[in-house]
Amino acid sequence: MTDVFSEKCCEVKLAFVVPTKDRPNDLRVLLNSIRKQTCQPDQLIIVDGSVPDIKHVCDEFSDLKITYRKVIPPSLAKQRNIGMKALDEDIEFAGYLDDDLELESKATESIKSFCASAPGSVGGVALNITDAPRIRHDWYQKLFLMTGDRIGGVTSSGFQCPIPTVTETVETRWLYGGATIWRREVIDEHSYDEWFRGHGLGEDYEYSYRVGKTYKLFVCAEAKTKHHSGEMDPEKMYALGLQQVYNRFYMHRKMRDFSAVLFGWSLLGLILQNVLRAHRKPARNRLKGNLKGLIDGLFGKTAAYEAHWKK
Repeated sequence: MTDVFSEKCCEVKLAFVVPTKDRPNDLRVLLNSIRKQTCQPDQLIIVDGSVPDIKHVCDEFSDLKITYRKVIPPSLAKQRNIGMKALDEDIEFAGYLDDDLELESKATESIKSFCASAPGSVGGVALNITDAPRIRHDWYQKLFLMTGDRIGGVTSSGFQCPIPTVTETVETRWLYGGATIWRREVIDEHSYDEWFRGHGLGEDYEYSYRVGKTYKLFVCAEAKTKHHSGEMDPEKMYALGLQQVYNRFYMHRKMRDFSAVLFGWSLLGLILQNVLRAHRKPARNRLKGNLKGLIDGLFGKTAAYEAHWKK
């Protein structure tokens, strides 16, 4: 019975798009975990923004159905869109994997099983990140509407609630960008907003929230993966702090769904967090970026800031 079930779910045509930049060792770990899947993806698209390129890593996995694309200069949203343009015609579901994931052996099988039984109202499903940071619903973040009690919810100020490791499949209002599968119709209707440049902080929230207006979104508990997240560069905390605030101004104006007063209240809470931590240099640099983002946002600046703040 299990073999019949696995065969049925493996009939779903699924592709993974992997944007990558300068992390050949991480990419090897991911590709090796894909090689060990009980049910293989039908296409694997590597979108490489590395200098020098890392095509040689892809060549080490000739047994996988890899499509390689080179993108210079790199930018996460642009790389994601270019990857989706390379989908084979018969692909029914496709999604994005960060290059620093390591899938458990039944992750692809579990996602295909979910997709095989999902009604057309379901537009996206995320893998379950088993080493996700534990949620801290502290009074401070709740006071400033920076989080709420619902997993993957959205507060009345427009801030998204975190998605932790889940023990059962849950419906959400947004999905993280680096471990998420989308129905082909969603991909044809929606592309990532390439205003977000570099690491593009918030681009996954903006995209998934937009999709979630017409489709249901879920996190699949059985589709498990680890996320060996790259370290943040302490010298680039200014750029991160700037995007933390400035990119939210852009999303708030684009979404048009949330109170400006409540949005400002949450921004105040975000900035005050770094004020309270300003005795540490990284937080102090992030605060300087916050203030720059606040000034530019209030004065109506619209051009995006490009930043790569991970090692």
